Amino acid sequence: MSGRVKRSEFMLWAKTEGRATYHLGSSGLANYPLSGLPVLLEDLEITGNGFYGYGPLQREIGMKYGIPQEKIFSTIGTSLANHIAMATIIEPGDEVLIEHPTYELLLSTARYIGANVRRFHRRFENRFRIDTRELSTLVTPDTRLIVLTNLHNPSSVHTDEETLKEIGRIAQRVGAHVLVDEVYLDAAFDLSPRSSIHLGKEFIVTNSLTKVYGLSGLRCGWVLAEPELVTAMWRLKDLFEVNHAHPAERLSVIAFQHLDRIAATARSLLTANHGIVNRFLAVRDDIECVKPDYGTVIFPKLKTGDVGTLYSLLSKRYETSIAPGKFFEMPAHFRIGLGLSTEVFQEGLQRLRRALDEIVATKR
Repeated sequence: MSGRVKRSEFMLWAKTEGRATYHLGSSGLANYPLSGLPVLLEDLEITGNGFYGYGPLQREIGMKYGIPQEKIFSTIGTSLANHIAMATIIEPGDEVLIEHPTYELLLSTARYIGANVRRFHRRFENRFRIDTRELSTLVTPDTRLIVLTNLHNPSSVHTDEETLKEIGRIAQRVGAHVLVDEVYLDAAFDLSPRSSIHLGKEFIVTNSLTKVYGLSGLRCGWVLAEPELVTAMWRLKDLFEVNHAHPAERLSVIAFQHLDRIAATARSLLTANHGIVNRFLAVRDDIECVKPDYGTVIFPKLKTGDVGTLYSLLSKRYETSIAPGKFFEMPAHFRIGLGLSTEVFQEGLQRLRRALDEIVATKR
């Protein structure tokens, strides 16, 4: 059994070291202001009755996906959604297949629950696509869960529906489920992909309003699954919390009612920043990168120098941070977030450019 852990190294870094004036390490959108929502004081209340799902919020989530409320478990953000989903499906010692590279907290959570974690690879040389033939050889009769992110964290690569269906068929062979973290999926604007929840009963989906919409403070997350699993999640939830913060639930309902407008703001920002970063990458011969034209992050590979040295130089001299690839088990890479305001993002990239130039100069 994989060693059981009781901490997340990535979250510790993100909360204590991963901040800077030009924080290129963040994966979410710049905070959407409360003033951007048509909220009146009478729209809010401190306490409400929503022990097993606040009705208006459940309805909004259901309308977004075109599914009944019985398939919706609402919770606090995507991280807790992933935790509850995993804890409902797996027991200590169960085999779980998780993509590599991936979001570190998915690994930490599975190991905390006591899962026997095995990996399937999304290789840089294959543009971080999932090789279903390889995955098929790794699934065993002991496999209970296959875990992936879509859009992929840290690369923003999209996994298409045919690939997901094949993963579902692989899972069906051994009676496993497929957990798809879709917290970045809504940033694939032109692709307009539908959620994996529509692909079969073996799929479980997690998501939230945090990353794509800049509404992190609402802590509005959810799990989509078959009704019997959702019921089990509500029962498990009772061990963690009694109820959500009701003002946040009511604000989340208002946000859902204006989500098209919020999404338009996000799309405009990300489109501008993708253009900026693609121009930046085009003139660098010390970096290579898979460059999707969607998503909130990219995951470049540093060809010259060491990412640890680059990170330290950026922090000490340039008031800039990146997310080191060591947190994604690929130390030659680093993650850049595209969700900053365009002005701040441009300045952050200029500082990254100067730091890279400085490293290149020391190699001559």
